[in-house]
Amino acid sequence: MRIFISAGEPSGDLHGANLVRALRRLKPDIECVGFGGERMRSEGCRLLYPLTELAVMWFARVLANGHVFLRLLSEADRFFAHHRPDAVVLIDYPGFHWWLARRAHFHGIPVSYFVPPQLWGWAGWRVRKMRRWVDQVLCALPFEESWYRQRGVRADYIGHPYFDELLAQHVDPTFLSAQRARGETVIALLPGSRSQEVTRNLSTLIRAAMRIHAIQSQTRFLVACFKPAHQQAVEAYLKGRGLSYIEPHTGRTPEIIHLAHSCIAVSGSVGLELLYHGKPSVIVYRIRPLDLFLCRFFKATRYISLVNLLADKELYPEYLTDRCEAEGIAGHVLRWLNDRTAYEGVRGELAKLRVRVAEPGACERAARHVLQLPGLSALACPPGKIAV
Repeated sequence: MRIFISAGEPSGDLHGANLVRALRRLKPDIECVGFGGERMRSEGCRLLYPLTELAVMWFARVLANGHVFLRLLSEADRFFAHHRPDAVVLIDYPGFHWWLARRAHFHGIPVSYFVPPQLWGWAGWRVRKMRRWVDQVLCALPFEESWYRQRGVRADYIGHPYFDELLAQHVDPTFLSAQRARGETVIALLPGSRSQEVTRNLSTLIRAAMRIHAIQSQTRFLVACFKPAHQQAVEAYLKGRGLSYIEPHTGRTPEIIHLAHSCIAVSGSVGLELLYHGKPSVIVYRIRPLDLFLCRFFKATRYISLVNLLADKELYPEYLTDRCEAEGIAGHVLRWLNDRTAYEGVRGELAKLRVRVAEPGACERAARHVLQLPGLSALACPPGKIAV
């Protein structure tokens, strides 16, 4: 049995790796092949191309890489024709994945969308593509299942796979001990996993940190960088500014969140990690004025943060903006530093939400659903569902 899996972002690579592991537990002789990243490769998925290195968003960046996407689509089409997989699994990353689903559908290969794009929030009309080219949608958020089903799409809620990773997450006690020995209150700065997110949001995060430190001098700030290039960018920005209380680290996101009193984060799936650890946080996403203008025509939800969407209210103050919002961001963190009641109130709300939504096991449930697709009845294990 051969499964083609495609993930185009670091978070998708993580979910893809856990899905590969779950598939191999259920069916040890399964072959996994596709597009992804190093995590998927390390779990035994044969990569035709490291797609996560091409994690881009917004129109200009996508157009600039159009020739690469066309080449990959052609390569996938040839693979579907000559090495026909039994199923195709797509993980988020809309745009390119619509075309991949279309080609798989053309070849008669069943398609499963694992962690679907947030069509309900940005472009509901695209559900027609999902209905036409995708055989099953495996929903990560509780309200997605009914949204898709009401629009004629086969969908099942399996929970968010990020909680699988968090359950197995380990922190380095040596790093924690060394940081705690230094004293002071740690605030986490989380600038995102895409390079363009770091570029656009870093100055806002640093300026917010400067404002907080000017009022609360017993604070220091740890920047959680996704890769060395991001740490180098942060170090270059900090150089010569005399901001010794801000220090970047690569590959230390779990430890930094663990140490943090509160966090300032670029919007993304890291919000679920902040929820899991009960950390009061401010969410920011700074984009170009043109992109913000275009958002008005596509954005269909009140919130951008997954935590706020799950709670259906603003637990995390959030800023979708085209300018620096350092003053407002700093104000929220300073309130939590100075008002224990307000701080614990947010933590209490997060704890209640975590109990409701942080159900592990999504990747195994996803694997079972994939193996129940038409023509994949070799493993007779009921998909099962989880309570909402």
